[in-house]
Amino acid sequence: MEFFVLIVFCAIFLSASADPDNMQDTCPTAPGEQSMYFINGYSCKNPAEINAQDFKSTKLTVAGDTDNYLQSSVTMLTASEFPGLNTLGLSVSRTDLDRDGSVPFHSHPRSSEMLFVVSGVVFAGFVDTNDKIFQTVLRKGDVFVFPKGLLHFCLSGGFERATALSFYNSQNPGVVNIGGVLGIDQERLVNMTRSLVSGSGVTDHDEL
Repeated sequence: MEFFVLIVFCAIFLSASADPDNMQDTCPTAPGEQSMYFINGYSCKNPAEINAQDFKSTKLTVAGDTDNYLQSSVTMLTASEFPGLNTLGLSVSRTDLDRDGSVPFHSHPRSSEMLFVVSGVVFAGFVDTNDKIFQTVLRKGDVFVFPKGLLHFCLSGGFERATALSFYNSQNPGVVNIGGVLGIDQERLVNMTRSLVSGSGVTDHDEL
């Protein structure tokens, strides 16, 4: 009986934890290996070939292309694009929003997200499993957390472009877009998100 309880406890613990801990100091992704093997993670680069460049990326230094219907761009860096992240349980992204830009409702099934506003004004919020909405106004330097797996969004809330960085506690957070799942077109999804914000009475003049 005790053994059975221990097995159940371990199963619950593992299912609730983030990415497994690494068993070595570093494990940069081996070039091309992710497309050859189907494993939970990526194969490691030969230790003799690891160098400082494996742990550096400049892909977030350039603003994303916001010339699209959503007027937004999300550039994600996971272990497949940033080798040094492999086995560390981390990833990062950059979000660029034009004046009317939006990132409609979506979720990350394998990760929580910490959003840091670099410039501009951002409306951000999420919905919990009791259908309660948590949303606020974020300005330069502000941080907001989206809990793991919950639907969330962000909108430009000012009269200028906004930029934010997001940090995830998984090397592959995954993205589920409810528009694609439910067959909702982008225009309707954006309108739903904006009506949610306007209906809450939240404005860019509100105090945090």
